[in-house]
Amino acid sequence: MTTPSETTTDAPQRVGVLLMTYGSPATLGDLPQYLSNVRGGRKLDPQEETELVAEFRRRYELIGGSPLLHITQEQAAALQDELTRTHPNGPTFRVEAAMRFAPPYIADVAAEVARDADTLVGVIMSPQYSPILMRGYVTTLQDALKALGRDDLKLAISEDWHMQPDFVEAVAEQVRAALDRLPAEVRDRTPVLLSAHSMPLRVVQNEPDYINHLKQTAAEIARRAGLPDDRWYFCYQSAGHTPEEWLKPDFADMMPELRAAGYDHVLIAPVQFLADHLEILYDIEIGAREQAEEHGVVFARTQSLNTAPRFIRALAAVVEETLPRAQPLAVGV
Repeated sequence: MTTPSETTTDAPQRVGVLLMTYGSPATLGDLPQYLSNVRGGRKLDPQEETELVAEFRRRYELIGGSPLLHITQEQAAALQDELTRTHPNGPTFRVEAAMRFAPPYIADVAAEVARDADTLVGVIMSPQYSPILMRGYVTTLQDALKALGRDDLKLAISEDWHMQPDFVEAVAEQVRAALDRLPAEVRDRTPVLLSAHSMPLRVVQNEPDYINHLKQTAAEIARRAGLPDDRWYFCYQSAGHTPEEWLKPDFADMMPELRAAGYDHVLIAPVQFLADHLEILYDIEIGAREQAEEHGVVFARTQSLNTAPRFIRALAAVVEETLPRAQPLAVGV
């Protein structure tokens, strides 16, 4: 198999990489369009629409706006530097951030990057892969490239990388660092909540592997962080405000249970979020903190991966592992 660093006629010479993430509104004025994009254009009645926009406006105001785009762009720049450093003899790499529900949209970025590339790699910024949940990223990128009419352009899209060694070690490093910041007298008895984004139960019933991957990631992070089995718990967060059943336990439900068990400190560490955004800066930093303090529990959270060097190396490894699968769209991806 040809490796990316080999300079044969079949090896890619100019590689474009898209870091594809969910997206966030650039300004509060962009909220209505952003929320409409997330809903696929589905309309709400006027009162629901007003209430939804008002609630999200409140949350974004509290965190000072989402830094997701800025951080993803920083991750892209760091990844480009890393790939260039590790491939001194080529190929060349151009890495850009692309968003699914907000500018810069995946289709627009793909068209721009493809101008100077013979191969594109799409990296879905979710270590745990679900064919159903991630389908939108795949079809959006494929459709964008088909519209270019480039028969010479090859494409590969990342799939599951939930056990990528540098990724899980990068999170484990943040867990250890966060525990080291706690007072020495509570450090070895503080429970760690390893959290993942909740979702409706009906979705998971069709994608059991996705949940298993989240739990596997959590268990490996706990092992690498040196946490005994009775010191860590897997839980969910950020459930939607809909009447259907969502996955549990939510970390809000665990706060009174931890206090009743005699714990007075807690550390929360997300196992799938790769950058600071609303689910961390509001749902954890504000929401979970309030829930913990309401029950007399001192709250702490890990720092996000953002541009941590080990995490950037993990992204580089994902690109390396995905690149050999690149094929023309006519052949399939």
